[in-house]
Amino acid sequence: MRFIIITLLLLVGIADFSFSQSINVGEVKADTVDVASKLLINDIKVQLDATEALNNMYNFHFATAEKQFRWLKQKYGWHPLPYFLMGLSEWWKIVPNIENEQYDKKFYAYMDTALVLSERLYKEVNKVEGAFFLSATYSFQGRLLSERKKWTKAAVAGKNALAYLEECRGQEDLSPEILFGDALYNYYSVWVPENYPLLKPIMLFFDKGDKDDGIKQLKEVARNAFYTRTEAQYFLMRILSSEGKNMYEALQVAEYLHQTFPDNPYFHRYYSRLLYGTGDYQLCEKTSLEIIDKYYQRYDGYEENSGRYAAFFLGQIYQTRKDYTNAKKFYKEAVRFSSKNETQQMGYNLYSLLALGEIAEKENNQKEAKEYYKEVKRLAGRKDRAWEVAKKNLKEMD
Repeated sequence: MRFIIITLLLLVGIADFSFSQSINVGEVKADTVDVASKLLINDIKVQLDATEALNNMYNFHFATAEKQFRWLKQKYGWHPLPYFLMGLSEWWKIVPNIENEQYDKKFYAYMDTALVLSERLYKEVNKVEGAFFLSATYSFQGRLLSERKKWTKAAVAGKNALAYLEECRGQEDLSPEILFGDALYNYYSVWVPENYPLLKPIMLFFDKGDKDDGIKQLKEVARNAFYTRTEAQYFLMRILSSEGKNMYEALQVAEYLHQTFPDNPYFHRYYSRLLYGTGDYQLCEKTSLEIIDKYYQRYDGYEENSGRYAAFFLGQIYQTRKDYTNAKKFYKEAVRFSSKNETQQMGYNLYSLLALGEIAEKENNQKEAKEYYKEVKRLAGRKDRAWEVAKKNLKEMD
């Protein structure tokens, strides 16, 4: 989300910079293939070649996906598509735990190479397709740069992405893919000033968006696009759930994504979260136990961040059933995951500690209950509700 905000701050005036090329693309020439007359991104054969690779990538079967992407690179090495997809693969390794920086270097390397080849494509072969890949590549670079709090570079990447997106508009062959950028702009150009009032004056310089139109456009991309379909569904799921009024529609999208990509930890935990939020505790229990099981089986991407979500939901479910043995087991798991993931000050850890304190009280273990409540007060800020509850509980015990 922060990248969208930074993109909308571009009129503040930020100095340009250039990305360094991290992979030598050699002297591969696009004129070795007859591509000037058509868009490779719309080539059915290329889409068929890429389909299984993309499915494997979104399903977190990275070794298989990247083997297939390397085959695409051998076949279309002059084109940015294989390098962009390999960079996208690195991005999805980051998604389950956005604080994890171990994949950053390879992500930037592949995306830098995609930029070099996109520039060549733009200037020498097909301006429209080159602009599309320039926009897409700058967008993903900007998303990661903003997460890393490199605001200036993120803003420049956003500026470039919007500029090249503008050049793509009106091209019917690319319309489902291009609509993805328009959809996000329509939605977030309204969402940003609603949630960040200080940015309202800046937004006066931008074309007015429409959140409802943005959601409609995302739905169209989710139905009709090829390369951006799953990304559109990812944003659609998040937007519908954040709106609050569309939880069940968000749940439908999350269910589809989880069923289509059952080994994707982000989709898995989001589905479990929405099941919890909509009160389907039986199915939430099942999916959360699956997350914990995949964590211990060391599935790709199923690390502590996913584990703390699932463990907290299970603790809540078992506490509601008055199954305090299992409730304590999973609350303690949530605390352990939070400690390993260094998220002790976040809600899942704080409310797990509160719940452990409440269960200890029910079991007449006053000393243990006080220790849990004091730990909440130590970790939480004074304005946090968890701090207030812990303070109140301690006072009542005295």
